[in-house]
Amino acid sequence: MTVGIQLSFRDPRELIDAIRQAEDQGVDAVWLPQGGVSPDTMMLLSAASMITSTIKFGTSILPTWPRAPIFMAQQVMAIEALAPGRFRLGIGPSTQAAMGPLYDVEWREPMTQLREYLTIIRSFLHEGAVDFHGKFAGARVRLRDTIDVPVMASALSPGAFRACGEAADGAISWMCPWPYLRDVALPALHEGAANAGREAPPIIAHVPVCIETETDVARAAVQDQVGAYGTFPVYQAMFAKAGFPDTANGYPPELIDSLVAHGSEDQIIEHFAEMKAGGATEIMAHCIYVGTDRPAYLSRVFDMLSRASEELQ
Repeated sequence: MTVGIQLSFRDPRELIDAIRQAEDQGVDAVWLPQGGVSPDTMMLLSAASMITSTIKFGTSILPTWPRAPIFMAQQVMAIEALAPGRFRLGIGPSTQAAMGPLYDVEWREPMTQLREYLTIIRSFLHEGAVDFHGKFAGARVRLRDTIDVPVMASALSPGAFRACGEAADGAISWMCPWPYLRDVALPALHEGAANAGREAPPIIAHVPVCIETETDVARAAVQDQVGAYGTFPVYQAMFAKAGFPDTANGYPPELIDSLVAHGSEDQIIEHFAEMKAGGATEIMAHCIYVGTDRPAYLSRVFDMLSRASEELQ
């Protein structure tokens, strides 16, 4: 089981240093988001590829609206040449609230747009040619050689997980409680794959992680650092399907305990093991910080993830 981490730093140099440190401490993979007006994720990963040799990379998530699909594929070609076999592309349509003001686009029909992007990029990279013209995107081009880079997609609703099962090389979750992933998302992913006559792709399970044995301290840190998701309609809908219909004023304790792996290192690794047994194929940890020494805490998380990877093989 691959056990990686999602990293986000304001300073690009600090981020690159953290990626190198993660590799040095034995972390399997690092995932970078692309949100707001933060520095470009693909450029950062290109830089990181030059000072690392084994750690895997992934984007979680690269929004589809600002980039044409072939332009994304060209960026993939560059990173794959610099870090052969280490990159996974994760894409997604994001939301109107995020895409409209930032890129001045008319955000609509997100699943249709995502399917078109998946079709174009996967055909171009995996088959070496694409001739497709859809409602939102199109391309007619050939590639000299095929490129074996997985093209994954974000998923939150059951419909999105079905779409990933049908058309993507993996599904990447975000802020989904493990019971929801196990009981709702995984069946939808397998249903989509069965409908398409293919094997189910892997699911990358985003898991907030807090090394803290004082439950109240851990819960407070979660509310402070990722509690805002409970105010967003798309996440409220997902939380409601998971059995938590009211998150606008904060996460109930039961939601935090099903969403976040918290406790000692042993307890967190045990939680990962339960997820693996239940069908999760990869962990993408999200560091929930406690204490004032963030670098030391992050180093502790890196060590724990490295140990988890060894124990879950």
